[in-house]
Amino acid sequence: MKIVLTGSLGNIGKPLATELVQKGHAVTVISSNAERIQAIEALGATAALGSMFDAGFLTTTFTGADIVFLMETMEAAGDMFDQEVDFIETIGKIGSSYKEAVEKSGVKKVVHLSSIGAHTDKGIGILLFHYNIEQLLRQLPEDVAIKFIRPVGFYINMFSFIPTIRFKGSIISNYGGDTPEPWVSPLDIASVISEEMDQPFQDRTVRYVASDEVSPNQIAKALGQAIGKPDLEWKVIPDEELLTNWLNIGFNPQVAKGFTELQASQGTGALYEDFYRNKPVLGKVKLEDFAKEFAIAYHRE
Repeated sequence: MKIVLTGSLGNIGKPLATELVQKGHAVTVISSNAERIQAIEALGATAALGSMFDAGFLTTTFTGADIVFLMETMEAAGDMFDQEVDFIETIGKIGSSYKEAVEKSGVKKVVHLSSIGAHTDKGIGILLFHYNIEQLLRQLPEDVAIKFIRPVGFYINMFSFIPTIRFKGSIISNYGGDTPEPWVSPLDIASVISEEMDQPFQDRTVRYVASDEVSPNQIAKALGQAIGKPDLEWKVIPDEELLTNWLNIGFNPQVAKGFTELQASQGTGALYEDFYRNKPVLGKVKLEDFAKEFAIAYHRE
């Protein structure tokens, strides 16, 4: 099949492109960075250089494809320390470009990387843009089949713990404790997307993706042991204190408020209500596997 991937060669794009090429598909990878062309071609894929904000470019690139894979990231919208960026609005423009390009190109099969929380527009903080784009894509003609892939929190987001562990000696958040929550590896996400592309498409479907279920205290223990700090603790502070801390280091206010609200919903479990109604089989990459990767990053910095 002819498959077009947005997202360049990121944490999901690279293993996904690699697997699809190995399966014999003709893969085109969209990137806005000319320096990625050589790496894309080295995988056996074709590079398409352009912007996700450019509906005309996307339409041309999507035309003739059997499947397109759509994803959007906060990085595509701007720097999280830029005080002027409206991430929800800016990422929404990417979604609008996708919708226009899918409709004009005639593509009938779409896989969209969404997120945990996209089932609602309430209490999900910065993840609101995923809900918005799901709703936008659902406006496409009925003959366009869409598979919405909703991963839970990425293990790699835990790399953000490193500065706090270094300078405060602990992991600090506005929630914690012993209640397990799901986490996922990009490798398992790529595997699920590849699997779904080989399966029949019909109507609009949702599939959650997770690798493991562990509590904040279990995370602290596993990461602490991996980095040689067996007494590492996950400490809980009030929402207001966390928000103030993030604003003080220069986070964009929308980002700071959005992540504070998001993490509060993790603590109450509200974020995971639909996930547990539609719980998937867990993937292969467990916390212990990621802890080794975390230790390498921790000792490298």
